[in-house]
Amino acid sequence: MSSSPDKLVYMANQIGKFFHSQGRDRAVQGISEHIWKFWDPRMRKQIFAHLDAGGSGLDANVRDALEKLRLQA
Repeated sequence: MSSSPDKLVYMANQIGKFFHSQGRDRAVQGISEHIWKFWDPRMRKQIFAHLDAGGSGLDANVRDALEKLRLQA
């Protein structure tokens, strides 16, 4: 599945909104786990490339979750 960065940003931010009420630390953990479990490796590669290019549009918790996920991957 190939998605545009805008679509991936939207999807990642929607995940972030779902976890937002759990507080920053739990939200970051939940977002990273969700993206690891449910996103195709190609989608993760694309969102990491977007993050490397500045990560325009990504919510703060999503950015942190992606950084955390990249370190674990």
